[in-house]
Amino acid sequence: MGNVLTIAGRELRGYFGTPIAYVFLVIFILMSGVMTFSLGNFFARGSADLSAFFVHVPWLMVVFIPAISMRLWAEERKSGTVELLMTLPISAGEAVIGKWLASVGFMAVALAATFPLWITVNFLGNPDNSVIGVSYLASLAMAAMLLAVGSCISAFTKNQVIAFVLAVAASFIIVTSGTPIVLDGVNAIAPQVVVDMVAALSALTHFTGATQGFVALSSIVYVVTMVVFWLFATVVVLSSKKAD
Repeated sequence: MGNVLTIAGRELRGYFGTPIAYVFLVIFILMSGVMTFSLGNFFARGSADLSAFFVHVPWLMVVFIPAISMRLWAEERKSGTVELLMTLPISAGEAVIGKWLASVGFMAVALAATFPLWITVNFLGNPDNSVIGVSYLASLAMAAMLLAVGSCISAFTKNQVIAFVLAVAASFIIVTSGTPIVLDGVNAIAPQVVVDMVAALSALTHFTGATQGFVALSSIVYVVTMVVFWLFATVVVLSSKKAD
């Protein structure tokens, strides 16, 4: 565990060692405000809550999460430092978990930076703060899952642009598989049991329930399973690349 935390701390400091991280945070905060007050018709709805923000968060993450995950391993492989990292007295699993935790920590900072939105809706009305709190945790859980997916994709290539594009595509599929248009299309060619399976595999399905204040055990199992699977896949990919 000590090795994992050491790697996570080093990586997290590395994020804030470049101006790109601050540009990312500023853009994320601005987009969050636009989604809440403009795209979400906040004042026209006459309801002081953050439902508009959380409705758009999954789509924001489809782009922003790959921007974080693309450098996790592609940069290491391009510079050749991944070979050096693997010669240190740490396991591949510790390295993968450490770098993933750092990316999750960075995303947690980004979400925390939108805290003024929470203060604003409390100033303007009386929102259900417990639902908002659960929604923030659900957002972080979705980010953690998509970062695990992006980590695996980043391990496949030395090109960060390719890692970004592939991660966007994967994130888009994971999110959109639970949208009505996709489920209706599947329902037209497959039985209901297949439709239910597709919906269950969608991050959006589980996220929507959480933003309504209901956290099902199946949603927790889904997130944990996805994170473990994709982090394990990352270890396998890195080990195979090392063998090459």
